[in-house]
Amino acid sequence: MGKLKFAVIGAGHGGKAMAAYLALKGFPVKLYNRTLSKIDPIIKMKGIEIEGEISGFGRLSLASDNIGDVVKDADIIMVVVPAFAHAAIAERCAPYLKDGQIVLLNPGRTCGALEFINILRERENESDIIVAEAQTFIYASRGMGPASVKIFRIKQAIPVAAIPAIKTEEALNKINEAYPEFISATSVIETSFNNIGAVFHPAITILNASRIESTLGNFQFYIEGVTQSVVRILEEVDKERVEVAHTLQCKNVLTAMDWLTMAYNVVEDNLFDAIHSNPGYVGIMAPRTTNVRYITEDVPMSLVPIAEFGRVFGVKTTATDALIDLANVIFKIDFRKAGRNLTRLKLENLTLDEIRNVFIEGITKRLF
Repeated sequence: MGKLKFAVIGAGHGGKAMAAYLALKGFPVKLYNRTLSKIDPIIKMKGIEIEGEISGFGRLSLASDNIGDVVKDADIIMVVVPAFAHAAIAERCAPYLKDGQIVLLNPGRTCGALEFINILRERENESDIIVAEAQTFIYASRGMGPASVKIFRIKQAIPVAAIPAIKTEEALNKINEAYPEFISATSVIETSFNNIGAVFHPAITILNASRIESTLGNFQFYIEGVTQSVVRILEEVDKERVEVAHTLQCKNVLTAMDWLTMAYNVVEDNLFDAIHSNPGYVGIMAPRTTNVRYITEDVPMSLVPIAEFGRVFGVKTTATDALIDLANVIFKIDFRKAGRNLTRLKLENLTLDEIRNVFIEGITKRLF
């Protein structure tokens, strides 16, 4: 049957890492990016240089700003863009996706697969496509140049789930040919609410805002940016996320400590030590500005839906709401309105059982 054909959507840090890694492993890979100028060096080199945990040159079959050319013959479409772009990518892909293809959001953040499917249905694409989401991104990676990338660490276990959940194993049977690190989650409730980016990214960025702006990010984000005071806020946000997940009857809820053990094999007695002893975080510098996806993605696409479910089902999310409010002030944006609220997810006025049915069994016609 030949090797699986991959399409990678997005040529940021993660997209370059994933495209180069897959190509280096011998899979045919096509790369899409909306802005042609960003991938012009990759087009000229016909691939991407990769260093770190794996090194070499990943030769691509195609790099293009034409999404139809990239996805039309792919077996698996790896979407590696900020979660706020998932809806736009779904709209662009909708005319081209066809029976038998697998779309995997890397990661989905919170409710990414549901939003993607909603868009496909709205665009009247009724093809037999599996849409799934990863709980987190498999790499700790950074672009080192226009056509080069470094993978600092490959995480050892990444839960994945599809909508409906019964399709998860079918998707993984193919995905595991390239990524044995991907494992089965019970449903997208598990992948969406075990979203650890929601815990780490916004809080560390907001609480280090003055340092980021005064030093242009000249410090290690996790190793230096997480102090004892910061970690106490991380712990509270984590506690609220776990309580919301329990309310949705998610049985496999990971604390941030659990996740660091699963993803990085870090075992410590407390969250501060777990973060600081994680070799995967060493060398990862802070962003140079607060206008970064740690806020612009993780607040509206992670914290907002967690707070929304908490509000509806009576879970107090005081620390989470405080971070959303601070982000609103900093950016002068109403992230609650712009983000994945229940109206946008088409879950407004549904009961707990009805919401769980949407996540686990699939989308019902009455929602449209």
